[in-house]
Amino acid sequence: MLAPEVPMSHSVAGEPPSAGRRAAPLTTAVYSASEWDLLTSLPGRVLVAAAAPGPGRPERGVLAGLAGLDALAAGRAFDSDLVRAVVAAIYARHDGTPEPAERLTDLVDLLAACRAASRVLHRRADPADSAAYRQWVQSVAARVCRAAPRAGERPASRPASPADRRFLDRLGGALGLG
Repeated sequence: MLAPEVPMSHSVAGEPPSAGRRAAPLTTAVYSASEWDLLTSLPGRVLVAAAAPGPGRPERGVLAGLAGLDALAAGRAFDSDLVRAVVAAIYARHDGTPEPAERLTDLVDLLAACRAASRVLHRRADPADSAAYRQWVQSVAARVCRAAPRAGERPASRPASPADRRFLDRLGGALGLG
């Protein structure tokens, strides 16, 4: 199965696409099926890992999951064709096959997947799309980590715990953001 061609933010010549017209994807910007799966599964894996309790990390509630889903959906408004295409692909999945739990929550595997996605983006994506995708994935984790653990608590009044900050720092490093 071939991955869909994902239009990039800029034309082949490097100029922005003309109004009302999407840029034609470069041949080298077409993702393989495994690369596309990596890019479309990574945001959900990050959400699950950010919501998982761990040493020094608080128990997360439903509000944290909802904050993560809201952050995923916020990608629909990004000024990046790649991020919007990934969000559309996430919402279009209907196979109902859950990913193995160990794949979703193993931090070492998650960080390796982030580094692999960064390499794919470096090779194939427009630099602006690459940056937008990596920042969006980081923002999903940040919103989950800062969400209120219980109804009635204000998320803004609750800074990320030191363990959450370490998690976010490691994630940002793996995504090439810091």
